[in-house]
Amino acid sequence: MDNYSLLRHNTFGIDARACRYEEYASEDELRALLQNDLPRPLLHIGAGSNLLFVTPFFEGTVLHSAIRGMEVVREDDEWVWLRVGAGCTWDDVPAYCVAHQWYGAENLSLIPGEVGASAVQNIGAYGAEVKDLIAQVETVDASGRKHVFGVDECAYGYRDSLFKRPDMKTHFVTYVTYRLGKVPRFNLSYGALQKEVEACSEVTLQHVRQAVIDIRRRKLPDPAQLGNAGSFFKNPVVDRPKFESLSAAYPDMPYYALPDDRFKIPAGWLIEQCGWKGKSLGRAGVYRNQALILVNNGGATGREVADLAAAVCESVDRKFGITISPEVNFIN
Repeated sequence: MDNYSLLRHNTFGIDARACRYEEYASEDELRALLQNDLPRPLLHIGAGSNLLFVTPFFEGTVLHSAIRGMEVVREDDEWVWLRVGAGCTWDDVPAYCVAHQWYGAENLSLIPGEVGASAVQNIGAYGAEVKDLIAQVETVDASGRKHVFGVDECAYGYRDSLFKRPDMKTHFVTYVTYRLGKVPRFNLSYGALQKEVEACSEVTLQHVRQAVIDIRRRKLPDPAQLGNAGSFFKNPVVDRPKFESLSAAYPDMPYYALPDDRFKIPAGWLIEQCGWKGKSLGRAGVYRNQALILVNNGGATGREVADLAAAVCESVDRKFGITISPEVNFIN
C-alpha cells in the first residue's frame, strides 16, 4: 500500500505516513516481497510501541510481520523451548507460559510490543531481561537468506543487541525461541514487586504475573487514551566514584547495585528532580504519574516529542552531570 498512514502503527499516536507499507505472514512471503523493487530504505516494525516518527513522511517501505504461532520444539525434565512467531503480541508469551506453569517470563508481563521486537530491544522489567530466556533468533536478510543466531551471538546488553547495529537493520526477525524453566524459580529482587507479591497468600506464577500487571497499570498510561511509548529513557549506569558523589548530595536517591561495582540510577527520578514531571513543551509532555514517560497530549508531532526529550536530557546533564539517552528509536 502506497502513501500509507502509520497512525495505528505507533503507540505515540503520531500521524506520520510511509511511502509504502507491506505485511507478510511467512518467511516465503517475506522473500517474495524482498524480490520486488520496494522503495528504500526498509524499516521493519512491530507494534510501534518503541518508535518515534520524527518526520511526517518516511520515504521508504515499512515492513510488518504477521508470522504468528507458538510451538514447543524441545523439552527435558528441567526446561522447555518455545518457538514463537515474530508477529505474536509479546504479552501472549508470558500469559501462555504462566498458564503452562513455565517459569521465567512472568516478570515481563504486559510489556507492549511484539515478539520480534523483544529480541531486538532486549526488553526488560522488574529485575528481568528477555536475553535470559532467549535460546535463538531466526532472521531473513534483505537478500532473502535465512540466518539463525544463538543467544551468545546476539551481543545482548541493556536495551541493546546485535540487531540494533546499522549493518544489521536489514536482518528481519521471523521467529524467536525462548527457554523456560519447569522448576520453580522466582525473581523478586525488585522491591515494589516483592512487596506486591508478599500481600498474596503464597508466591505463584499467577500471583507474580498479576502483581506485575497491577504495578504497570498503576504507573503507565494506556496508549489508547494518551499516546506514549512506555519508558522513554534508559536508566543510566554510573561508576562508584560518581555514585558516591551523588549519594552524598542526595541521600534519598534510589539506585540498583550491579555486579560490576557500578550503579543504575532511575532516569525517572533524575527527571523528576529537574522539575519536569507533569510539565509540557508544546503538545508533548512528561507524564504526571511517572517522569520516565513522555506523552502526546493531543496532536503532537514527532519533532515536538524529540525536542522535549532533548530538553529533558539537557536538564539532567546540567543538574547531575549524567547523560541519559532514549530507549525509543527515532525514525527520521
